Amino acid sequence: MTTRIITYSNTTWIDIIDPAAEDVDALRQRFPSFHPLNLEDIVSPIERPKLDQDDDYLFLVMHFPLWDSREELSRPSEVDFFLGPDYVVTVHNGALKPLVTTFERCQAEESARQELLEGGADQAFHALIDQLVDYIFPILNKVDRRVHAIEDALFESNARRVIQELALLRRDIISLRRIIRGQIPIVQQLEACDHPILHEHMEEYFGDIADHLFKLRDIADENFEIINSFADTADTLASYRINEVMRILTVISVIMLPLTLISSIYGMNINLPFADDPHAFIMAAGIMILIVILMLAWFRKRHWL
Repeated sequence: MTTRIITYSNTTWIDIIDPAAEDVDALRQRFPSFHPLNLEDIVSPIERPKLDQDDDYLFLVMHFPLWDSREELSRPSEVDFFLGPDYVVTVHNGALKPLVTTFERCQAEESARQELLEGGADQAFHALIDQLVDYIFPILNKVDRRVHAIEDALFESNARRVIQELALLRRDIISLRRIIRGQIPIVQQLEACDHPILHEHMEEYFGDIADHLFKLRDIADENFEIINSFADTADTLASYRINEVMRILTVISVIMLPLTLISSIYGMNINLPFADDPHAFIMAAGIMILIVILMLAWFRKRHWL
């Protein structure tokens, strides 16, 4: 349970990390107009992204990617916003660096408080969302680096490792696409929102955030297509390598057939040519070697080897 408050120029930012029942009660007492369902949403594990408009405030649920190093997967981290005429309330789990570092800077530096809060609650609200959206770009840059690494390793002999990396990366990109796509309608609703809390000039600012999300979506979609192409290429290479191995094994099996036939015939307890000759073994071995050479030459001529 952590509730932190910063006030500057008649604008208040309340930041709540991992809200407990006491935090919800404190919000209810401080802001009686908050709907009970909205207060219930901030303690729910994962809510779908949404925008609720009330006469006195706006309530938003948004998701932003958070890297899970153990699972090697970007998971959605929820941030809830209450926006009023002179306040912004953020509720989150404390794992998103932009929110944590921004609040710490505002606590430590008056210039940071002035930059964020002097323009009013709606501008502070926009600045926080903008920072969270911009934070997705480095995550996708890391995905790009992983894509290039897989591209370099695609033609290596260790196909199992490449296929495993492809599967993990594709799962991560699918998760990122789901997170990014879910935020676009919310920001578009903010851009078109006609609410007294949001000044008219904020439409352009939220439009800029929407453009950033569209770029992020396009990057994620492009990476997804590239990974699918790499997966097809990896499957083709794996099939080719298997065919190569099967071809060599088939050639070896075909070469062994006449040799096995000769050794089986001479292993029978009957009278055979040269069977009593003291040099029979050398002669049989020579015939076998000659057969092997002739078969290899034939395979070579037919471009089977």
